[in-house]
Amino acid sequence: MSGLCMVVAAGLAVLTPSDHFTLAWTHSVEKVEWREDWRVESGRLALDQASVAGSGAGMEPPPEAVLRDDRWVWSPGIVMDEIVLARSDFTADWRLCVNGVCGDLKKEEGQTRLRACP
Repeated sequence: MSGLCMVVAAGLAVLTPSDHFTLAWTHSVEKVEWREDWRVESGRLALDQASVAGSGAGMEPPPEAVLRDDRWVWSPGIVMDEIVLARSDFTADWRLCVNGVCGDLKKEEGQTRLRACP
């Protein structure tokens, strides 16, 4: 089984032996949570579902989004080779959840890249 490979600025690579993961973060202006549910498939990262707990400045859900459990939810259908997580002093850390275990990706660790590992 392939998994998620995480590479931080220091060059450290961490393999997570799971083909599903969730990224979450808090919007810098509206202070509401975004979530994205991803899976590793055929050596790439596929975005299965995105959701946001509100709307506002620069974060409007698309027309196909439905309101479910106080969150706007939709399926973007995006596939990527790599996700580069931007850092900002004005936002909280990214949160990565794998197999129900979540942790913050600290700004101090520098830029983080997520990609499929063989």
